[in-house]
Amino acid sequence: MTPDDLRFSIAPMMDWTDRYCRAFHRTLSRRARLYTEMVTTGAVLHGPRDRLLAFAPAEHPVAVQLGGSNPGDLAQAARIAEDFGYDEVNLNVGCPSDRVQDGRFGACLMREPAVVADCVAAMKAAVAVPVTVKCRIGVDDQDTEIALDALTHAVVAAGVDGLVVHARKAWLQGLSPKENRDVPPLDYARVARLKQAHPALPIAINGGIATIPDAKAHLDRVDGVMIGRAAYSDPAILLDVDPVLFGEAAPAADAYAAVEAFVPALADFLQEGVRLHGVTRHMLGLFNGRPGARAYRRHLSTRGLDPQAGVETLREAVALVARAEAERDQAA
Repeated sequence: MTPDDLRFSIAPMMDWTDRYCRAFHRTLSRRARLYTEMVTTGAVLHGPRDRLLAFAPAEHPVAVQLGGSNPGDLAQAARIAEDFGYDEVNLNVGCPSDRVQDGRFGACLMREPAVVADCVAAMKAAVAVPVTVKCRIGVDDQDTEIALDALTHAVVAAGVDGLVVHARKAWLQGLSPKENRDVPPLDYARVARLKQAHPALPIAINGGIATIPDAKAHLDRVDGVMIGRAAYSDPAILLDVDPVLFGEAAPAADAYAAVEAFVPALADFLQEGVRLHGVTRHMLGLFNGRPGARAYRRHLSTRGLDPQAGVETLREAVALVARAEAERDQAA
């Protein structure tokens, strides 16, 4: 894995970054690396893996994020993911939810760097694609200098190909997963120091980064940036990724063009039997801050639930924005 592979990515987000979301995001950026929702090893090994791991060729480059702490299970799950065609296998060492802690994976593994190293080594031995880790800078009362260094040294010795660091601690008791994304203070400087100490290791930073210009500023100190909620709630910002971060033209001229570019994929999903709202729920923020945005969201949130709703329902919603913007321009 080269540093450029991690230059920009969209974070794995539970209940959000499913195959429909990823397909939509790909219409906004050719270069962004996409991640699945976290999938547990148990689900991969014993669950409906075809449904959990399916993705379209257009999604490349796309990575799968695994949750687990058993090296043998992770190796087997990584091999299955590689057979599906994923470009990268990422291990979750950052999620603080109670369910994840009960399963002894996620952020609680920050306390067990040797276990994480064993997991990385097992996956590296099982697959040829890059194996990466997404972690926090520490948990609870850990000293973040010591904790992050210990984890990094362990996984580097195990052959890890890259690290994505959420620049906050996780508090395993007392904060909800949502609060853990906002309450612990950000410490970008800690991640920059980690990169200085490991110049050969591709390192990306995550947490609280809301715009593509902000992302570009971080690239002076680290190799890459991962954006999560901002990319989901305001996906139009992704139209800036290719021109600003890669010096290439965006795949769509604007949000209107992106919708039309997405229509063929949407039609395929509908043909599979997916309800419109199951796809367009990931598009509700596309016109945020623009005239007609509320009407657009309302139309998709209500009409999109109709079993008969189709591509025209989406186009009707977009037309509400176009009409509102035209009226604004006429009044100006």
